[in-house]
Amino acid sequence: MSELPPPSYEELAALAAALVTEVEALRAENAELRRRLGMDSRNSSSPPSKDSIAAKAQRRAERSCGERSKERKRGGQKGRVGSGLTPSLEPNRTEAVDPPTDCSGCGAELADGVDAGMSWAQVWDIPPIVLQKVHYLLPRRRCGCCGRTTTAAAASAQAGAVVYGPNVNAAAILLGSEGNVPVERTAMLMAALLGTPVSVGFVARALARLAQRLDNAGFDAAMKDALRAEDVLCGDETAVNVISKDVDENGEVVAGQPQAVVIRTPDARLIWYAATSSRSKDAIAGLGVLDGYRGYLVGDDYAGYRQFEAHLAGRQQCCSHLLRYLQGVRELDPQVQAWAGKVAAVLRQAHTAVQEAIAVGRDQLDPQLLTDLRQRYDKAVHWGVITNRHRDWHDGNHPGYKLANRLQAKADQVWLFTTVFTVPWTNNASEQAIKSPKLHQKVSGYWHTTRTLAAFCRVRSYLTSARGHGIHAIDAIHTALNGNPWLPTPLTG
Repeated sequence: MSELPPPSYEELAALAAALVTEVEALRAENAELRRRLGMDSRNSSSPPSKDSIAAKAQRRAERSCGERSKERKRGGQKGRVGSGLTPSLEPNRTEAVDPPTDCSGCGAELADGVDAGMSWAQVWDIPPIVLQKVHYLLPRRRCGCCGRTTTAAAASAQAGAVVYGPNVNAAAILLGSEGNVPVERTAMLMAALLGTPVSVGFVARALARLAQRLDNAGFDAAMKDALRAEDVLCGDETAVNVISKDVDENGEVVAGQPQAVVIRTPDARLIWYAATSSRSKDAIAGLGVLDGYRGYLVGDDYAGYRQFEAHLAGRQQCCSHLLRYLQGVRELDPQVQAWAGKVAAVLRQAHTAVQEAIAVGRDQLDPQLLTDLRQRYDKAVHWGVITNRHRDWHDGNHPGYKLANRLQAKADQVWLFTTVFTVPWTNNASEQAIKSPKLHQKVSGYWHTTRTLAAFCRVRSYLTSARGHGIHAIDAIHTALNGNPWLPTPLTG
């Protein structure tokens, strides 16, 4: 039996090169898998609700200021200012309490006790929830001229009908919209409170009725006009579950995932929710707010907003997103990717400097300070580019290279907040607002159609923005149901 000849040097060299290539590919793939396993709300755009138990524990540990002292008791510490109720100087009524009959010390009778003045106490409570059934007698009169009979009108009711009044309607709307309680659960809770059956259909109609009254009054158009007049807007969006998706003129289902979009002012004055059939750039433009908008826009790097950059006064990249991405890259290799930590530190220092300048009434940073901060940023980002340009990754460019390139190319959008103090450095306002439809979906699961999603968005927009203008939710609902809702107006001057 003949033996195979030993491999030649060239064959061994080729085999070694192939094995090295395979090992490098496996290392890159392993690094990517480890990166994905380590992704959470600290180092990516993943929401905190999707964090693992370990990630949530680590986040709590990072927020902690240190280990609890063994001598430190639980609860509020000595010297802590509480947040209890402040006595009202104008109570609704005052009641007198009978004098004490027995001494709290020795137990002796106080019938002949000496008058020691008065103390006081206040109790804040609501009246018992009792359903009042009001029967209206509606006079009718026949016209002597034409013979037509006219019936007097009752508040919130039609002749010959039994309906729930404005307060019951408001309760159903608040539970379903502000409270994110599903319609079935809302009906059950109201039945328990009122002591009478409440149908699921009534709850659904109460929400739909308010949305329709707002639509009739032109609420969405007024909100768009008011938003377009603002100097700074923030925007965000989230995918939502809609059972029956929209169809086009040919009857074909519109491609893409339906979205709930929020466009708002950095404060809580105007918060507008809108429904779109997809996340496409055309769907975002079709909202009718950002097309032609001339102010500043704050958001993430979603491509759908890039179409507006030509006519914007400026665009601010959300630094909260960037800090999470920088954290994710740094965790890949703390030594090699140390540049990411330096960039994050510079951005935080810049934010602190802006806040300190605002606190003392300045409208710009010290030019030398701004120059120094920007040079440190540029230097660290440049290092991120060159150190990762040829670094292997299993599916193309290394994440550090992609991020550094983005930070370099869009540096002016990252640093806008340091020159225009009215622009916030993060999009946290929109991210907080978008939690509302996320929570509603988490509880209810879905919307039936984009139309019902739009109705939900309109009601949420109305109640949150009215509250931002100091209008109580109950009053806002009552005026809207009466056909005279609060409407936002554009700022002037």
